Amino acid sequence: MSFTTRPELTGTFGMVASTHWLASAAGMAVLEQGGNAFDAAVAAGLTLQVVEPHLNGPGGDAPILLWSAERGEPLVVCGQGPAPAAATIARYRELGLELVPGTGPLAACVPGAFDAWLLLLRDFGTLPLADVMRFPIHYAERGFPLLPRIVETIEGVEDLFRGEWPTSAELWLDGGRAPRAGTMWTNAPLAATYRRILAAAEAIGGDREGQIQAARDAFLRGFVAEAIADYVARVEVMDSSGRRHRGLLTGDDMARFEATIERPVTFEYRGLTVCKAAPWSQGPVMLQQLALLEPYDLAGMGRAALVHTVVECAKLAFADREAWYGDPEFADVPLATLLSREYAAERRRLVGDDASFELRPGRPDGREPRLPPPPPPEVVAAAVGVGEPTVPQEDVPGDTCHVDVADRHGNLVSATPSGGWLQSSPAIPGLGLCLGTRAQMFWLTDGLPSSLAPGKRPRTTLTPSLALRDGEPYLAWGTPGGDGQDQWSTQFVLWHVALGLNLQEAIEAPAFTSTHFPSSFYPRAAEPGRLTIEDRIGPEAIDELRARGHDVLPAEPWSIGRLSAVSRGPDGVLRAAANPRGMQGYAAGR
Repeated sequence: MSFTTRPELTGTFGMVASTHWLASAAGMAVLEQGGNAFDAAVAAGLTLQVVEPHLNGPGGDAPILLWSAERGEPLVVCGQGPAPAAATIARYRELGLELVPGTGPLAACVPGAFDAWLLLLRDFGTLPLADVMRFPIHYAERGFPLLPRIVETIEGVEDLFRGEWPTSAELWLDGGRAPRAGTMWTNAPLAATYRRILAAAEAIGGDREGQIQAARDAFLRGFVAEAIADYVARVEVMDSSGRRHRGLLTGDDMARFEATIERPVTFEYRGLTVCKAAPWSQGPVMLQQLALLEPYDLAGMGRAALVHTVVECAKLAFADREAWYGDPEFADVPLATLLSREYAAERRRLVGDDASFELRPGRPDGREPRLPPPPPPEVVAAAVGVGEPTVPQEDVPGDTCHVDVADRHGNLVSATPSGGWLQSSPAIPGLGLCLGTRAQMFWLTDGLPSSLAPGKRPRTTLTPSLALRDGEPYLAWGTPGGDGQDQWSTQFVLWHVALGLNLQEAIEAPAFTSTHFPSSFYPRAAEPGRLTIEDRIGPEAIDELRARGHDVLPAEPWSIGRLSAVSRGPDGVLRAAANPRGMQGYAAGR
């Protein structure tokens, strides 16, 4: 066993791992209270909405993968809201836009995160709503620590808040300036919103499921939706296009929505059944990578050859994402062929000894791929600091949050909530939250699987992961990081399964990211051949990768990815691990 910055946790009672120690602590407190993994995940998820406001919020999105011991099957909770009814390509073109803006209410889909968490609680949890909402209410009212990343994010939009987004300035600025890191910060309007939702729920009486449903209604069909709809219809907002726009989201859009439960897409890899969400997410791109990599002796490769092989297979899988993925209720996605071993064998022949610089989607079932047009150069040049809520490459990249939970009953949860970032859109007056900007992942070009259409889900980057072994729950894992999510999560499962590393070792192994393919975020730029890799990989490996033609950008030693994971062995032993990068992710358990 190699040295790790912290131990892989082992126990039999319960495990929680997340991107913030307060969320992990909240989840563990719920397990100690007698709740199950789903109760704990909801407490942790709602806590993340408060303590990582630059990375997620109630107005965002939340895909959740789970194994229910009671039901004996893996399931997906889809908390990805669709585009508004008025969101047509023609409407955006009338506004003179070639891309959906990366900020502002014009990029908003229906908020899905809060409803997804409450659906998970209602249908799979055991505790009353008040028992899980007490954690986010506490931190919103009493205060949570402003991490340096939060302050850096606020500093980046400080002028915008003062000049254009006064509701956000009121919520996040201290005397008109960004607050100091380490300050204990409150979000009184959000605490009041949560308390009002809880009061509406408890007003119906003692029925647990009825209370949870009443809370869902208060958000999507009650006072929260009314405040959002009023603001969106009334206020023109400066967004990343450089112009002011009103949004398109209405109360009717929200009232029609509810989170849904679906079956996952799966692939068998070296004894694991790996489960991902359908191609309304980028999730199947992990399964395509595993299919491409399956025959390789990864453990027998040198470091540079290993990185090269993984990256070249990723380029092929992500090219297919660009050409073929979209909401399957709207797009004909040839998923069975994309995930077949025959197709993988055909595509694998494109992997050579040198780095590729082309975007090369395949032709599943003989169909001709069609790629989105490249973004206008002037839009790319003007789009610094918008779109994905990441800090610069030389620091810790990664938007979004993640949480994994395992309990003694055999339940597993993996969730990747995101959107509704404090820098994405102005705070809604009186609510303490803002809207997400997931519609920026649609294309304003007709006929693509991910083209904009009313009621359609954007092809999100959010992609939790879950795996079974011999039909039993084994592993839940994931990471923030936009397009990097299914690169770092794939690396993790490769290192764990093919290289035999334990959870903590696999998380801490040097990570790398390709930006070869178009970004899912405004302004949708690509960097062909670019490979960012932690310099811990060593100078010899970096030199060899450059000799193979990769455009290598060495990164700081601990700077890529924010993975966490939990596992369950056939003997009931639970394990957990969390990422040291960013100095805030933690696992807890016993």
